[in-house]
Amino acid sequence: MDGFEPARYTAASALTRYLSQPVRFRLDDRPAFTFSELNSMQSTQWDLNPKFDFRDEHVVPEGKKVSLDKIPTEFEGPFSGKEHGRAFIDEAIDEIQTLQYRMYTESKQSLLIVLQAPDAAGKDGLIRKVLGQMNPQGCRTYPFKVPSSLERSHDFLWRIHKAAPAAGKVSIFNRSHYEDVLVVRVEDLVPKSVWKQRYEIINDFEKLLVHGGTRILKFYLHISPSEQLERFKKRLDEPTKHWKLNEGDYEARTKWGDYREAYEDAFEKCNSEHAPWYIIPADKKWYRDASIAAIVRDTFRDMDPQLPPIDADLDEIRRLYERELGKQK
Repeated sequence: MDGFEPARYTAASALTRYLSQPVRFRLDDRPAFTFSELNSMQSTQWDLNPKFDFRDEHVVPEGKKVSLDKIPTEFEGPFSGKEHGRAFIDEAIDEIQTLQYRMYTESKQSLLIVLQAPDAAGKDGLIRKVLGQMNPQGCRTYPFKVPSSLERSHDFLWRIHKAAPAAGKVSIFNRSHYEDVLVVRVEDLVPKSVWKQRYEIINDFEKLLVHGGTRILKFYLHISPSEQLERFKKRLDEPTKHWKLNEGDYEARTKWGDYREAYEDAFEKCNSEHAPWYIIPADKKWYRDASIAAIVRDTFRDMDPQLPPIDADLDEIRRLYERELGKQK
């Protein structure tokens, strides 16, 4: 070809080929779709404000003994399916972000979110997809792992209290002070006389936080043993998740009943109107995320944070702005 310009020809051809093909997109693990399919999806009329009380559905009744074996691990609530649930999550996150911003600027109230669950129930995924969408300037996640030697030299709440949210902030506990009446009990790490008195100590601690202006939400992600094993398989099959593999996870499965009994006692002994437990069916990840997004959103609504009034003289600030603007002309 005379006068052939490789770069220009390549770019033009690529653009022509690109425009002649249906462009496909992929979101998360969903099948790819085209623009026309996207428009069709957007035209689907889902109810994103269903008349469904997620808190009432999943809250643990105060003062009552619950049996986890009688509570389903799979549930869809008011949703028609996964895509409906995900659309609801997006809508809820938008409102959560707005209300969190108001709470941050108001700087009077705070929110503590406690996550407890068996291994592979989805605490990390929930934080990444939902709770982690809050502004990190006013939100922090604390993963409470095995206590360090320094932490063990203090009382069991020492490391916990330091992470409690300040006014205007949100703290997310990935595991929490409840490990000290769960793991230590099942694994026989401390005498029964020690962990048994901790229920009352935990109740007093949570009352202290509430008295200081903190709202507390405690979530248990409820999965079945079969779903947990399926997720363990995915970890084995996916090299990027190999870092999560742990022989102890399989040892814990042999004590499934013991852990359930320990959780049930914690739900009964450390549950109140000011610091409620919610048992969330978590076999379906999207429902887990949607229900918790709804409960967090509704809690923010109840808190009703307000933007602070301006202290400065607004007219004077406008005058100063106009003066500076005039200097640039």
